[in-house]
Amino acid sequence: MERAKNVSRAAHKMKAFVRFRRTCDDQGEAWAAWFEPAHRVLERTAPFFQRRFTTMRWSILTPDGSAFWDGETLRFGPPASRDMAPAEDEIEAFWKTYYASTFNPARLKVKTMQGEMAKGYWKNLPEAALIPELVASAQVRMEAMVAAPAPDPNARFAKAMARDVHQDRPDAEATPDSLAAVERGVQACRRCPLYRDATQGVCGEGPKSARLMIVGEQPGDQEDLAGRPFVGPAGQVLDRALKEAGIDRSDVYVTNAVKHFKHEPRGKRRLHKTPNAGEVQACRWWLDAERRLIRPKVIVALGATAGLAVLGRKPAVMRERGRPLDLADGATGVLTVHPSYLLRLPDAAARDAARAGFIDDLSAVRRLLA
Repeated sequence: MERAKNVSRAAHKMKAFVRFRRTCDDQGEAWAAWFEPAHRVLERTAPFFQRRFTTMRWSILTPDGSAFWDGETLRFGPPASRDMAPAEDEIEAFWKTYYASTFNPARLKVKTMQGEMAKGYWKNLPEAALIPELVASAQVRMEAMVAAPAPDPNARFAKAMARDVHQDRPDAEATPDSLAAVERGVQACRRCPLYRDATQGVCGEGPKSARLMIVGEQPGDQEDLAGRPFVGPAGQVLDRALKEAGIDRSDVYVTNAVKHFKHEPRGKRRLHKTPNAGEVQACRWWLDAERRLIRPKVIVALGATAGLAVLGRKPAVMRERGRPLDLADGATGVLTVHPSYLLRLPDAAARDAARAGFIDDLSAVRRLLA
């Protein structure tokens, strides 16, 4: 039991402390990292980096073995040595500056820090070279912070807050007459509490006369930051599947059932939370407006939440997937799985089979459009 805990801890530390450095080869930009895990956890942990950095070509080199991701296939190779990885890159100086600027001397607890970032890992962390000086100067910096007078409020922020409180918001009952009006309305929407923790609302994207609309669940972390739908890992899976099914994404209007990112904080990460039925119902106002303005011939619902928003009922996705469904507005609905479902499958064979089924569903959609 203790050994299992130690192995699990080593895998967690690897996820936290691998530092990639940029390099180049005959195929272009690539990334490489040298790491010395406390246990042989490379094969256990490499799929995490595959999911996290899907679009990068990367290598992780360790004394026990190596992992390589070329954007399509994860491979494992022989042990490596430190000199096989790049020593540093031009981005490292920016990372050290960022790390130093986020080091809060008032919250410093050395024992706690070393418990989470054991000294054995420091030799592989570029920012670790800054730690002794940051710790040594913490007391002086904290005293300077306490003695400094309070700064004036940020004028631009105060002005924006005042405008947010006092401006006339779009009428909740006024029907949007354009996609631009939908965009403005979503940014000001207070129909449910999700706007409070999201960076921004994320509306649909695509041609105004698209014959195909694809509806997902909600924006993810990357979509919330970018303000665009399906730009993260699930979006990349969707793009590749559309291409293989013979559908050009530039011809598709992509949107979500819920327009704000619902999540819960976990350390520095924001973990996805599924919207509840009330939140889906509150946001149907905007999805219905998009449907009315776009008037697509076919609407594809990705997963159960999107199915609830499109159909107005909780669907049995696996039982109903791929079948044409008549919708009240005259469009044809098609249910299938969400691309993120494919990313979560741990078994490669199951993942390949699920991906093939997903492409089959999209191919059936292409035939409906024809």
